Amino acid sequence: MLLLLVAAGGRILRRVIDAVVPEEARDDALAGDLPAILGTFDLGVLVESPHYLADGLMNRNWRVSTSRGRFAVKLIVDVPLDIAGRNLGTMSALASAGIPVCPPLTTSGGDTVAEIDGRGYCVIEWVDGAHVRGGELDLERAALLGEQLGQIHRVLEREAPGQVPHAPPMAGVTPAAKAVTAADGYLSVIDNLRTPAAFDRAAAGSLEQRKELLAKYADQCPRGEVPAGPWGWTHGDFQYRNILWREGRVVAVLDWDRLRVRPYAEEVARTAQVQFGADGRFDLDRVRAFVAGYRRVVDLPAEDLADGVHRLWWKRMTDFWQLSFHYNRGDHGCDDLFLADEALLHWWTDRLGEVQDAMAG
Repeated sequence: MLLLLVAAGGRILRRVIDAVVPEEARDDALAGDLPAILGTFDLGVLVESPHYLADGLMNRNWRVSTSRGRFAVKLIVDVPLDIAGRNLGTMSALASAGIPVCPPLTTSGGDTVAEIDGRGYCVIEWVDGAHVRGGELDLERAALLGEQLGQIHRVLEREAPGQVPHAPPMAGVTPAAKAVTAADGYLSVIDNLRTPAAFDRAAAGSLEQRKELLAKYADQCPRGEVPAGPWGWTHGDFQYRNILWREGRVVAVLDWDRLRVRPYAEEVARTAQVQFGADGRFDLDRVRAFVAGYRRVVDLPAEDLADGVHRLWWKRMTDFWQLSFHYNRGDHGCDDLFLADEALLHWWTDRLGEVQDAMAG
């Protein structure tokens, strides 16, 4: 992620990542490349040791202070470098259109990404601000957040990095039986562990409960892979970890790695879930305010939003991406997200109609 400065909401995750990535490994990831980065981006002379930003879920980030100022340096590991460069190249146009973004610095050759010994880096100027989770936003600011997302979608219609396809993007739908098979696969992995840890035991219990949900709600699988409503270029990860607030307004929208064409309802629903789904439940009052704010800018019909919400619920019902990180990649940084999302999924499933009504405006 690009420039992550998570406040209180990220403390638990910070401890998890610190345990997985030792301090010396985090320093070593940058130390050898730093002289080349300073020179390539003309950052001046280093004035203090780089500060590792431990809250990033995917990429690695540091705050670097030099004679020219403070910067966020990002080691790009979660997106192809050509796509990262394309997306970063859109930032200047967005900034000119009034979207609060941080245009990237460029190299002497005009590139937004520098490749050093096969590793890609980008640099942006540091922006002071706070990451604010959903429950910490009052209703007015929740609505302002919705308006900001609507404005991003509108500006991207003009400033997109490519053409919007005439046909809607497909939304894959995982059958319940396939999800059960995936759950059984992870259960088998856990069963074969010599000494299961606390997370393994918790995951096993959650997987058994997920299989029960899948059996009960298999007939509510979305019909077809064509989502409802308009589509276009979207941010892709618009939520509190990537949004900086200062003095009651958004001062920076960060991390444009996942910029691509999607249904608008998909992004609205996902933002509402990540931003306002906490402590095992949705803050439905703030969800309503957020959606209302978005619809003041983009007149997205309620039935299109309802389709996006239903598809997101089913996606959460059938995917196990955090377990893939844990067991397939050896990356434990998203363990807490799996456990938190499981609690939210059960609360959501028990109140499908109520959540649908709030998210669909």
